[in-house]
Amino acid sequence: MLSFIRRIINSKAGLIVTFIVLGLVAVMFGLGDVSGLRNGNLGKDSVASVGREDVPAADLRQRVQNAWQNARQQQPTLDMVQFVAAGGVDNTLEGIINTNALSQYARMQGMVASTRLVDGRIASIPSVQGVDGKFSQTAYDQLLASQHLSDKQIHEEVARDTLTQHLLDPTFGATQVPLGVAQPYASLLLEKRNGEIGFIDTPAMGKGAAPSDAELATFYKRNIARYTVPERRLIRYAIVTPDQMKAAVTPTDAEIAQAYQASRAKYAPTEKRDLVQVVIADQAAANALAAKVKAGTPIDAATRAIGLEPNVLKAVEKSTYAAQSSPEIANAAFSAAKGAVIGPVRSALGYTVVRVDGIQQIAGKSLEQARPELVTALTAQKTLIAMSNAHDKIDDAIGNRATFDELVRDQKLEAKLSPPLLSNGVNPDDPNSKPDPAFAQVLAAAFGAEKGDEPQIVPFGQGGNSFAIVSLSDIVPAAPRKLADIHDKVASDFVIDRAQRAARQTAIDVVARVNKGMPLAQSLAATRLQLPPSKPIPDVTRLQLANVPRGTPPPPPLVMLFSMKEKTARMLEAPNKAGWYIVYLNHIERGDASKQPGLIDQTRSDLGKAMGQEYAAQFGEAVRRVVGVKKNAKAIADMKAALTGQGGSN
Repeated sequence: MLSFIRRIINSKAGLIVTFIVLGLVAVMFGLGDVSGLRNGNLGKDSVASVGREDVPAADLRQRVQNAWQNARQQQPTLDMVQFVAAGGVDNTLEGIINTNALSQYARMQGMVASTRLVDGRIASIPSVQGVDGKFSQTAYDQLLASQHLSDKQIHEEVARDTLTQHLLDPTFGATQVPLGVAQPYASLLLEKRNGEIGFIDTPAMGKGAAPSDAELATFYKRNIARYTVPERRLIRYAIVTPDQMKAAVTPTDAEIAQAYQASRAKYAPTEKRDLVQVVIADQAAANALAAKVKAGTPIDAATRAIGLEPNVLKAVEKSTYAAQSSPEIANAAFSAAKGAVIGPVRSALGYTVVRVDGIQQIAGKSLEQARPELVTALTAQKTLIAMSNAHDKIDDAIGNRATFDELVRDQKLEAKLSPPLLSNGVNPDDPNSKPDPAFAQVLAAAFGAEKGDEPQIVPFGQGGNSFAIVSLSDIVPAAPRKLADIHDKVASDFVIDRAQRAARQTAIDVVARVNKGMPLAQSLAATRLQLPPSKPIPDVTRLQLANVPRGTPPPPPLVMLFSMKEKTARMLEAPNKAGWYIVYLNHIERGDASKQPGLIDQTRSDLGKAMGQEYAAQFGEAVRRVVGVKKNAKAIADMKAALTGQGGSN
């Protein structure tokens, strides 16, 4: 909630704990990163060493791929180049190092994760549970096979994360914060600041002269990551849909007749009645109530007069009513005329009085009348069985090492080949290409596979009644587009970049003049550019910034306002190279939370959570020093280059 607490959590130390926790969640709640669990010492091929264990480059690469896929669930347009540039490789490596260091330290202290505990944690993973919510050996074996892992590797990794969690849990519990510590922070939330804001927009700088070929070549090389197309994959797939089963699932006359006979009760003529029922324990009271109702008193009024409430039954059948009351009462109620009063009749709960309020005769259906309904139900049933049988047959064939071509041939399916697609389903060579939601599971399977892997069966479409056979055909490594192919795009980017740098220099000059005493509006006018006028920033508190709606971050200029000195100006880059904000802080009014105990209590709670994370971060850093951590900077750099298409191999 609190902005200053956010900064604590997002600090370098806080990130250590963040990635430790993410590592635990990834393993224990779905094995989303399970394909990266590889053991062994690869020596020169390692990106880091933690104590006596190396972190193989293959491990890190696979985990980065998985982390990128997870991140894309929240940001579908995120490509690998952007992910690496945002620290995806470094942060993933930190998570691996922290988990390994803590687990080694735990063993140094004599801590052990028992086989029974590890088995229990594995069994609690949703991916290995059957439809009944219990551990499924079949699901577990399928998971191991799909991720190319052994049972031993899974147990070792879960044991390692269990020890890590046992070390960290006590430190997260440190939530006690004294009042004297919390009150100054709560007062900070009430601090008011005001000022002024101006904007140096990039277009105001003009386009300038057309760039030369040499300038474009230099710019292109310096920004090669911007023009790199991420890894793409060609996917072979065949779709199995219910429509393909039509010939085999059309019900025969014999099946329809058999279904009709099995449902004769459903299609026989029926009678439904509206009944009002009262059950009274005393026979004399029941006799009196029945007499009143027969004399003309409404049954509900007569019932309420003795402190009871009638039970109204609408459109009830005789068999249903007999189960609710008794066969004797049902026989009496369903043999009486409309408006008749039955009873009192002895029942298990006392004496029952019933009035018949309505009678509805429902005609039965002949075989021909029921045929459309029966055909629909039988078709759906036979389709479900046919799809299940086809799925099982294909699954068995895959288990017997059938190839994609053999599966398609045996099932008489149409094989299709996708163009080279990004992981979001877009073909970057087609300007009109858009992601197909129905294709999402196919993409996930293909981007989780390696060349030579066996075919996979995945759901297809939104309805959940179709599936697809998927096989990875080829991988197109990440690579930059040729300058000649994107000349106009690079030229446009060059012009914008040049104007943006000019806007930055202008902003630097404006800030320098303001900090020497010139008013912001006058300093903006001194640029002699067509700029929007400066605007005042009215009083705003830290609490207002902290309480913005979830998912809507506060404006960056206002956030920066609370990290400035009074009577000073600073500049801040606007998104998408649009220009530069100039923020001037005019006045600071200190806050006082002494009369707001609720705010102080909330601050104590938030600080306590941050303090627990800080303790865990400091503990993790100390463990790293004890165990010993070394990084192979060259191997890490080579991996980043390979992932972004700038290395010699993919």
